[in-house]
Amino acid sequence: MSILRLAMLQYPIEQLADLDAYAAKLDRWVGAAAASGAGLLVMPEYACMEVAHALGARDDARAELNAVCERTAELVTAMRDAAMRHGVWLLPGTLPVRTADGVRNRAPLIAPDGRIAYQEKRVMTRFERESWGVVAGRDPAVFLTPWGRIGISICYDLEFPTLVRAQVEAGAWLIVAPSCTDSMAGFNRIRLAARARAMENQCFVAVVPTIGNAPWSATLNTNRGYAALFGPVDDGFPEDGILARGALDEPQWIFVDLDPARLDTVRWNGAVRNHLDWPPAPPRCPVLEPS
Repeated sequence: MSILRLAMLQYPIEQLADLDAYAAKLDRWVGAAAASGAGLLVMPEYACMEVAHALGARDDARAELNAVCERTAELVTAMRDAAMRHGVWLLPGTLPVRTADGVRNRAPLIAPDGRIAYQEKRVMTRFERESWGVVAGRDPAVFLTPWGRIGISICYDLEFPTLVRAQVEAGAWLIVAPSCTDSMAGFNRIRLAARARAMENQCFVAVVPTIGNAPWSATLNTNRGYAALFGPVDDGFPEDGILARGALDEPQWIFVDLDPARLDTVRWNGAVRNHLDWPPAPPRCPVLEPS
């Protein structure tokens, strides 16, 4: 497999005039990353929800959800056009999609020729479930790319080890995690989960958040975090497992070059073998008392 130049966007939530303004903003950011030689571009969860205000939704999270769901097809078209125009693999964040059994949180992975595959969020946050009624999506999958198999773990899903483990066992060497968190506590949950998943699976995990304050949005009013790339905490890698990170709450692309062969080396010859030593099944947990 060849070396991947990964681009992670700390996406600034902004008040836009209409869907055309969103498409133009998307194109600018994608074009900048493509000009820097990136092959795979990752944007945050629910980034496109910033258009809800332009669609007439005001101060009501459910109204914002409904407004964006009505225009999902147009948003996907804008995302697909940007990927094709700039010749990149693009994960443009996630968007709510209304299906026969309810709204799902869906992440499109778009190839340079316009082909699209989707990962759906599996575990909902309280906001998604209680305020929006978003339903659980399909189980985790892996996606074929020119750099091998990768996995997408959407925000809260990353906090559940078995979901990521299923992707790693299916061959994913990179897990990308588009996220949207409205506090440093929320961001730190995702950040710490990413570091744990990278350590226990000896893989790469990329966290990509929304940033900025948007008091005009009931959904995206506050957004905290920074993009970061984590890897194994072992020989040949940084001692803290941090390969790249951005500045807190500042809009920017973060670029990092990834060689999957480094993971093969550490998995076989590292100080530990977390990936190989993973228990085959959850252990039984008996109840004991002193005797």
